[in-house]
Amino acid sequence: MKLLAEALTKFTCGLLLVGLLIFLPAGTLQYTYGWMLMGLLFIPMLIAGFVMLAKSPEFLKKRLDVKEKQGTQKGVVAVSGLMFIAGFVLAGLDYRFGWSAMPNWVNIAASVVFLLDYALYAEVMRENAYLSRTVKVEEGQTVVDTGLYGIVRHPMYAVTIELFMMMPLVLGSWWALIVFAIYPAVIVVRLKDEEELLTRELPGYEEYKKKVKWRLLPFIW
Repeated sequence: MKLLAEALTKFTCGLLLVGLLIFLPAGTLQYTYGWMLMGLLFIPMLIAGFVMLAKSPEFLKKRLDVKEKQGTQKGVVAVSGLMFIAGFVLAGLDYRFGWSAMPNWVNIAASVVFLLDYALYAEVMRENAYLSRTVKVEEGQTVVDTGLYGIVRHPMYAVTIELFMMMPLVLGSWWALIVFAIYPAVIVVRLKDEEELLTRELPGYEEYKKKVKWRLLPFIW
């Protein structure tokens, strides 16, 4: 019950925060694309939360822990937070003042890709029981090198980048897309710092890097 209460509290706070960041700048609740993003983002998140609570409470507990201990990762989290705030506020203002002229098919296509990425995200979580929101090596942790981890070393980050890049398109804002475009660079910083930790502290990771050469994109990087 304590874990359920913590999860629901964080879910509700996230829901309210994103709603305020989008709809207050928009100046109205009739921002259809805003509601579309809210549904795409939070309905699957709620379902996934209950699934994790029922099947793997310990995994859910790890996912709720967002307190980074390393300096570089704290900076990454701070920059990411500022990016989200600026991007959502700009999307709301964009809707209010009509700065962007985005075709409806772009919003629809972005919504479809968003849901597909959510499914891939769920698959990554299924494959890696050690997956957490913070960068660390757990006691008894082993290298996962099958499934998506056999294609790229960081499938979670690859999927997350695409998820977040779809958000401003779902919201119908080209200007917000410019803000969210800094996210891949933020992830590269996080990823490189994480790989240094994993190479140093996780047995077998050096061999894994030789086996799976690509970090995020096959044949590119």
